[in-house]
Amino acid sequence: MGKNPSIAVLGSGSWATALVKILCQNNDRVGWWVRSDEAILHVQIHHHNPKYLSEVELDVEKLDMDSDIRAVAQEADILVIAIPSAFLAEAIEPIRDLIPSKNVFSAVKGIVPQTHQIVGEFLHDQFGLNYEQFGALLGPCHAEEVALERLSYLTIASQNDELARVMAKKVSGPAIQTNCTDDIYGTEYASVLKNIYAIAAGVCHGLGYGDNFQAVLVSNALVEMKRFIKAVQPMKRDISKTAYSGDLFVTMYSPFSRNRTLGNLIGKGYTVRSAMLEMSMVAEGYYAAKLIRDVKKSREVRMPIASAVYKILYEGKPAKKVVRELSEKLK
Repeated sequence: MGKNPSIAVLGSGSWATALVKILCQNNDRVGWWVRSDEAILHVQIHHHNPKYLSEVELDVEKLDMDSDIRAVAQEADILVIAIPSAFLAEAIEPIRDLIPSKNVFSAVKGIVPQTHQIVGEFLHDQFGLNYEQFGALLGPCHAEEVALERLSYLTIASQNDELARVMAKKVSGPAIQTNCTDDIYGTEYASVLKNIYAIAAGVCHGLGYGDNFQAVLVSNALVEMKRFIKAVQPMKRDISKTAYSGDLFVTMYSPFSRNRTLGNLIGKGYTVRSAMLEMSMVAEGYYAAKLIRDVKKSREVRMPIASAVYKILYEGKPAKKVVRELSEKLK
């Protein structure tokens, strides 16, 4: 890797936009794959993303935007993937041959539905990416606060210390603190699970449960997360550290959380379908709830909160009844 490797972001949602914003502060050029030519033109003229974080000004002088994913990927040493997990496999198929020669960071925070894998495993098994070339860019943070330059903390997970340090340098700044870890499995799974628990928190809020119950819900979610991660990837880790618990807390409590918003709408009486149509962004927890259920069944892990969310989202069970039953299982 050179002294200052080139970098590109694949995706144009809120998290991708926030990452582009902070990367432009520390890099002379930033590649950006945006699917829509209309969106690219809008950014070039108005200096902001028309659909996501539209109040955030972008430094267009540093951006190399293109709707051709191969054109963007070919020019970058490091690719940051910020594409919703449900669309990831299809989106990056055109660069299958390029990925093994790149350093790749996932900012996806979801499980690939086609294979039930976290992104690192998916890229390794399906695209031949060496784990030494992989990293994950995680919270605890929300895209909105990162883009607005409010003090935020990013976790950079990679088994390659040098690669992690390079990425830390590229995203660090007055409003961004970084923390590096080599636990790519635990941190990736934590970033997936917290979306499910955020839906649970939102449902409870919509039903009228107060802070006292939410505190119990969060505490039990952390224990449940620890149980699951230990079952799928056993190693010594402190789940209370920010790399694991921080994103859980902010996602369960923050009004910025799209997963909490989805749950809140359902708790207020929206059907799952109508709640999802009401939102303009993808709530990763919806897909994660189904996939984590399949994984946990094979591992025989007890996960009452995740199971409750699955019942509401996929079995059509009344939220009020499911949460009442769940409340009797929490300690």
